[in-house]
Amino acid sequence: MLDKIILAPYYLTLKLRHYLYDHGIRKVSTCEVPTICVGNITAGGTGKTPHTEMILRTLLKSDEWAYEDIAVLSRGHLRASRGFQIVKRDGSVKEYGDEPLQIKKKFPGVTVAVDRHRVKGCDLLCHPEKLKTEKRARKSASEEIAPADLIVLDDAFQYRALRAYYNIILVDFNRPTYKDKLLPFGRLRDLPERFSAADIIIVSKCPAYLEDSKKIEWAQTFGLKDYDTMTCKGTDRKGKEKILLFTTIWYSALNPIFEEADPRYAYSQKLILFSGIAKDTPLRMYLSDEHKIVKRFCFEDHHKYTKYDVRRIMNAVREHPTAVVATTEKDCQRILDLGNIPHDLKVRLFQVPIEVGFLSEHEKEVFETSLLEALRNFHTDY
Repeated sequence: MLDKIILAPYYLTLKLRHYLYDHGIRKVSTCEVPTICVGNITAGGTGKTPHTEMILRTLLKSDEWAYEDIAVLSRGHLRASRGFQIVKRDGSVKEYGDEPLQIKKKFPGVTVAVDRHRVKGCDLLCHPEKLKTEKRARKSASEEIAPADLIVLDDAFQYRALRAYYNIILVDFNRPTYKDKLLPFGRLRDLPERFSAADIIIVSKCPAYLEDSKKIEWAQTFGLKDYDTMTCKGTDRKGKEKILLFTTIWYSALNPIFEEADPRYAYSQKLILFSGIAKDTPLRMYLSDEHKIVKRFCFEDHHKYTKYDVRRIMNAVREHPTAVVATTEKDCQRILDLGNIPHDLKVRLFQVPIEVGFLSEHEKEVFETSLLEALRNFHTDY
């Protein structure tokens, strides 16, 4: 009861904010090209970046979008730079943030940009000739990019000043929103009623198999009636049809970070793990199948590594000289930013690649068909 009293001002502020945008009191802009928003209503940990990568793979293998100019726009969480920036593969986390840099390295043919002001960011991606005159884009004025035909918005669901054409909202299987509370008593940063704005709801980080009865239970927590596991659709309280899907995490074999890495360490029975992510439980479970984790360093999400952190890891290496050292793809970007990594760490330092996949080929087909069909209707809707 006490938490509800304390959280009342935050709750009322969110209600008022959404009311102002929903009723046109505050201006809401749209983009001239299709925009796909990948977001959540919780503070981190739902897997937005790997889902963004999955969307890019879906688009790039499709007949409609394989030869078009696709862009990704992110705010660039915790970056030191300001304004609009075009992400370069050889850039740094300090300039762009870890996730945009990771996406650019995986998809070099996709334009990746960062800008806290999503409306202006989208405008610059659609009209790159403005880079030469826009003050907020002066550091990217010399960049040559093609006008975007489609923009994927990473973590823009709470950015109400821009209405995305298609909203994909993620929920962590291990942290159902109906059991959660608003910050700081829980992880909710928005109201669960905002699911009404979603076109697709994805429950992420699921076990590899779920009974249909469990999926129907999940649908009920979102207020979806008559959820059909074949069509993956249900009806919300406003009578709007919603798609509900389920994904799981796929980890791949250890991949060396530095050229100096000795591949034999990947087969070591002992492993030292460090990460700065919201929750490392799935990663630990995966690595524990092949390795004994003898030391674990768990840092806060988006942790900026220091020389002191490296010394701590090196102390663990000296204690376990035959152990491999593993981290996540996201942490890899931040370690590379640090520089001056000891040779003894470089030779045994590996990252664990991550992807997301649907629980069945059927769900994958529903996702791809629904997304591409919606994009075909863009010019009719607008």
